[in-house]
Amino acid sequence: MNEHIRYEPDERCPPVVTIGVALQGIMLVLANTVLMVTITARAADQSELYLSWAVFAAMIIGGIVTALQAARLGRVGAGHILMSGASPHFVAISVLALTNGGQSLLVLLIVVSSLFQFALAAWLPRLRRIITPVVAGTSLMLIALTVMPVAFNRLTEVNEGESLGASLAVAGVTLATSAALAMRASGVWRLWAPLIGITVGSAAAALAGLYDAQRVLDAPWIALPDVSAWPGLDLRPTKQFWALLPVFVAVTLVVAIKTSGDGVVIQNVSRRRPRAIDFRLVQGTLNANGVGSLLAGLAGTPPTVAYSPSSISLINFTGVAARSVGIAIGIMLVGLAFLPKIAAILLAVPSAVMGVFLLTIMGLLFVEGMRMVVQDGLDHRKALVAGLALALGVGLQHRNVVADLLGETLGASLGNSMTVGIVAAILLTAFIELTSPRVRRLDAQVSTAALPEIDAFLSKLAARMGWNDASRDRLRAAGEETLASLSQIHTPDETESAPRLIVLARPGDGAVEMEFLAVLEEQNIEDWMAHLGDQAETLNEETVSLRLLRHYAAAVRHRKYHGIDIVTVQVKGSR
Repeated sequence: MNEHIRYEPDERCPPVVTIGVALQGIMLVLANTVLMVTITARAADQSELYLSWAVFAAMIIGGIVTALQAARLGRVGAGHILMSGASPHFVAISVLALTNGGQSLLVLLIVVSSLFQFALAAWLPRLRRIITPVVAGTSLMLIALTVMPVAFNRLTEVNEGESLGASLAVAGVTLATSAALAMRASGVWRLWAPLIGITVGSAAAALAGLYDAQRVLDAPWIALPDVSAWPGLDLRPTKQFWALLPVFVAVTLVVAIKTSGDGVVIQNVSRRRPRAIDFRLVQGTLNANGVGSLLAGLAGTPPTVAYSPSSISLINFTGVAARSVGIAIGIMLVGLAFLPKIAAILLAVPSAVMGVFLLTIMGLLFVEGMRMVVQDGLDHRKALVAGLALALGVGLQHRNVVADLLGETLGASLGNSMTVGIVAAILLTAFIELTSPRVRRLDAQVSTAALPEIDAFLSKLAARMGWNDASRDRLRAAGEETLASLSQIHTPDETESAPRLIVLARPGDGAVEMEFLAVLEEQNIEDWMAHLGDQAETLNEETVSLRLLRHYAAAVRHRKYHGIDIVTVQVKGSR
């Protein structure tokens, strides 16, 4: 129970509260967006003209995506507060693209790779057993490990005449302030710990003569961007494009996996009472971020990502999860893009301070990936997937033996540490899935007329596994009640035919996992079962099947996607 939630996503929030919460959120998303773009551009030695354009475009696109996530237009958007902006995941490879091929190469790579987010959203039901939390968590750890050297390089980057010792001292002040507040502060102080650390670090840099205050003074309050800085769209692929495309696609898929996780988590934290996850909203989250990445590619600025930790912290601190807040944050961010002086304050932040900020973000990203791996249940197979993928990724980062063997052109792609590690995790997971006991399949319809066929299918499976009569009957009963529950949810009219039903049965160690794939209506079986737990044990035709299913099954999970529903039922046997 999230009793601290004052306004749920679809509840009307007073305008004063909406604006007040949005002002708090805009401080977080603005700093993240400007700093990520600045780190990327400066690490690749890009011009100030490009930096100004990239920051402007990133703020506009971040505002559009944030508002789109909250508004949810059709199949695009999460329907929740998900603040979005420039992604830290693309820092290393964006620098690589800008260095090797310039802005036009970055544009084409982001545009092409962004299309894979839309594909993943559409294929999410089919990839559920390959793109697992272990794969996603391992990928996040690899991204963090790859970007950390970029952060350390920022700590030692000083201009001519500046002291390296002063730069490191400023970095130490920034790190100490941010860490102390993050670990010991509470409430609003903890929420704004990164921003306060940047402010204190910038003040220390000003005292050491490392802060470019003149940049802030020269920046106008209101101005339109210089469109001549737009790199344009060159659709002619080069050797560098083909070499870097696999790593951009790999990172894009990892970001998409993370985004799908964000779509799950934000639903959990935005409601007073727990509900079953609506994976149609998760697909909408992916589509909205895909729109942002596509727009970012066309504009020549780093792709977007949902700032889920900041979004969750804002909701937990204020108790406001109303979608109107997300729309307001988006509008404010677009408006601020036309106020260059506001962005100039952040653009003037010294490299050492930005390095500490990036280092902290990557450290938290690594821990987030580690948490995803552990929470999925770490058996010996999953441990090998994570361990081997990390070993390959970290090893290649220190010595690219593929480049030594094939040359720099192919080695930049085939030997990239992130690409190799992520692909290894996916291939190992696919191998585990392919070598698991053969999946039994039955095609039927969502109708009680299919019961004899399903009953015979499950009885035969139980006999092959050597289950006793009690276990066999429990499996058959679970199948029967699942079908009955699905039939109650979707009752076709006389002019309609019953939806197609696919039953997949996966034998395991002492258990059978059944998946019922069908096209259904709005109701969710998990929500119904949770509702039953709050009611007295009164039986009626609509609830008896759910109560029996809850009795026979060890676990029930219902995932709703666009066009397909998947009900997973686990039944344990005994000999």
